[in-house]
Amino acid sequence: MESLAQKSRFQVAYTLGIIVTLSCPVTQGANILVVPVDRSHWVNMRILIEELKLHGHNITVFYFSSSFYIKERPDLYQSIAVEHPGSIRKNTSEQAVSLFVQKVMEALQNGWTTWGIVKFQYAKMHFAQTCNNLIRELIIAIYENKQLLKQLENAHFDLVLTDPAVPTGSMLAYSLKLPLVYNVRWLSSGDAHFQFAPSPPSYVPISGSRLTDKMSFLQRSQNVILNLLSILISKFLINPTYNEVCHRYLGPDTDIETILLRADVWLMRVDFIFEFPRPTMPNIVYIGGFQCKPSKPLAAEFEEFVQSSGEHGIIVMSLGTFISSLPMHITMKIAEAFAQVPQKVIWRHDGKIPPNIGNNTLLAKWIPQNDLLGHPKTRAFVAHGGTNGVYEAIYHGVPVVGIPLLYDQFDNLLRLETRGAAKVINVAAMQSTDLLQALNKVINNTSYRDNMQKLSALHRDQPESPMERAIFWIEYVARHKGAAHLRSESYRLPWYVYHCVDVMFFVLNVSLKVTTLTVLLLKKLCNIAGEKKQKTQ
Repeated sequence: MESLAQKSRFQVAYTLGIIVTLSCPVTQGANILVVPVDRSHWVNMRILIEELKLHGHNITVFYFSSSFYIKERPDLYQSIAVEHPGSIRKNTSEQAVSLFVQKVMEALQNGWTTWGIVKFQYAKMHFAQTCNNLIRELIIAIYENKQLLKQLENAHFDLVLTDPAVPTGSMLAYSLKLPLVYNVRWLSSGDAHFQFAPSPPSYVPISGSRLTDKMSFLQRSQNVILNLLSILISKFLINPTYNEVCHRYLGPDTDIETILLRADVWLMRVDFIFEFPRPTMPNIVYIGGFQCKPSKPLAAEFEEFVQSSGEHGIIVMSLGTFISSLPMHITMKIAEAFAQVPQKVIWRHDGKIPPNIGNNTLLAKWIPQNDLLGHPKTRAFVAHGGTNGVYEAIYHGVPVVGIPLLYDQFDNLLRLETRGAAKVINVAAMQSTDLLQALNKVINNTSYRDNMQKLSALHRDQPESPMERAIFWIEYVARHKGAAHLRSESYRLPWYVYHCVDVMFFVLNVSLKVTTLTVLLLKKLCNIAGEKKQKTQ
């Protein structure tokens, strides 16, 4: 009897196993070429790679050997490390970043005045063009290396996963004729949405505008002008930098815009609990906050410091991976403000130590940011407003004091501020009292924490996690060797066809001709009627 019962249980378990197996999509381990972007972009790409590895996929990471954060990890992925061309030094990008930050500080010294905005936009354009010229030289170095291209071709990859903030991966996918998946927030020309999803300027604010989705007439006018300016910059400044390379190596009928927009699936690092609602497309999959996860216990040195804060708790500060430290006169103002709060402060700082640092402040070149934000004693997060940090703050429900410096950071923090979850200050014109007042307001006014926890609850209330969604769609593209059925054909259309300018001219032409013929016919009829009337008289 016992053996029969065991046999019966085995048959039931076997049957259930078959049912579960058949109900799940099967994806064999895909051979994936990952072409990442360095710094904070690499941080979230690495997290995605780790999850893909757990799902049995083979990962090869293509990067330049002088990258700051991307290194060999044979336990996680195979590496193809390319040497920089001799004309580009490793510290070139560091110099460009330092100069850019200096120019931004000068532009915003007197706040968001008209002249300040003009100077800020000029600094941003100059920095972007410097970066694009460097990237162009790197792409040329890749395509001149025939042995490297042959190595990539012989590897027989199933798809390319890349961050299109730098177009290297998109161009390689085109060369190798492989399906293309993006882990994306930005293209070199700005917010990725604006490149191929309908973006009515009446309620979709362009990045950098510091506008919300509720705009007055003047704000809508400003948004339209900024949209047109962005299009002009892309067409006449950014795209020509890469089009010459595309024509040389990918064919005379190619251009960078078409190559960028041919991706099968866009894994967009966006969640609409944070972004303003806007039109989207079938092949955009929203994975905002996919890198967030529950906090882990802190290392002893951090835990001891956190526990010493008592009932006041701690403040966490980080400027991300792009800016290691601020100019000393600003750093000292921040240190002065921190020294006056009752909380303990853990500050990620990789620069000269300010002489006025308070006894309550711990400086560290690296901090476990996610674990600190998830600690119950954390009261506020002083942040620059990068996408990764903002979503970690939302995930853990920690209110933010924002000191934006570059690009999307201004818009990211504005979105939090409009939802009552952050207080934003101009770091270029900041006094220590400004930061002190902002900290006291965010920590002592419970509405900031309540609003952030509401956002956290909304963000977590999903049928699947953003990471599960990301992995599914990468495997989907691998299984079906692309997802062309989800991709709009708009990327193939010239601008005058996309906006139906040719149709409008045709309709206008026909209307004018019909109107002219009608007028002439009526005139002729009137003349005939007049002649008949004269004859009868």
